[in-house]
Amino acid sequence: MKAIDRKEARLRRIIGSMGSAAVAFSGGADSSLVTKIAHDELGDKAVAITIDSPMYPASELRRASSVARIIGIEQVVVKVDPLSESQFASNPPDRCYLCKLDDLRHIRRIANERGLKEVLDGSNADDKLDYRPGRRAKEEMAVRSPLAEAGITKQDVRSISRALGLPTAGKRSSPCLASRIPYGEAITREKLAMVEEAEEYLMAKGFETVRVRVHGNIARVEVDPKDIPRLSSPGTRIAVSRKLRSLGFAYVALDLEGYRMGSLNEVLRP
Repeated sequence: MKAIDRKEARLRRIIGSMGSAAVAFSGGADSSLVTKIAHDELGDKAVAITIDSPMYPASELRRASSVARIIGIEQVVVKVDPLSESQFASNPPDRCYLCKLDDLRHIRRIANERGLKEVLDGSNADDKLDYRPGRRAKEEMAVRSPLAEAGITKQDVRSISRALGLPTAGKRSSPCLASRIPYGEAITREKLAMVEEAEEYLMAKGFETVRVRVHGNIARVEVDPKDIPRLSSPGTRIAVSRKLRSLGFAYVALDLEGYRMGSLNEVLRP
């Protein structure tokens, strides 16, 4: 048996032994794989729970619902509004913890109401490499991460997902929109909407990996380094600048280092 097959078998054993579970399901590659295996192993004792929040693009919610239908699992959508909490909206360095804790409380409540034993998320074995204050919320809410428990990395997730025919196998990560706003700069609906529309516009132009970071009235655009020449070409550069300025940004800047995961966390590192 190949190593990847052993990992999948281990994942199935871990989830199958739980008896019942609620999966925190965003529609991303990681949570989709957990949801698929949970449905395979637990049947109607598994439920996918998706958070509908201004922190996540509306397009992500639509995709998640589509993936849930393909998998065949029951999906419960819970509407939340973290911006109603002033502590979160002030954007402290532990904002991810505050947001994740609130989301998981909703998911745990539904799990308890339905008599589901475990709450699962899609954290994989690679996630410990980045600054993730949301891990503390998971520990407090006793959330399990079966991908990490099985030693499954992001590359493994994609390989297993392809073998299972999941449409999310090649899906890029899409962290919450608040991650585009530097710590200490207030999170508002207006900023989130500007980021969402700006990124949707750039993705529609063929830039698959995109982050539009907000620094006051400046949009700092990150794309895959190989796409920097195309974005900086005269026609595209001007069109992108005009579009983002029409959304409310006064200035539009291209980050010459290109996209890197968690770039706003760089200021937290020694």
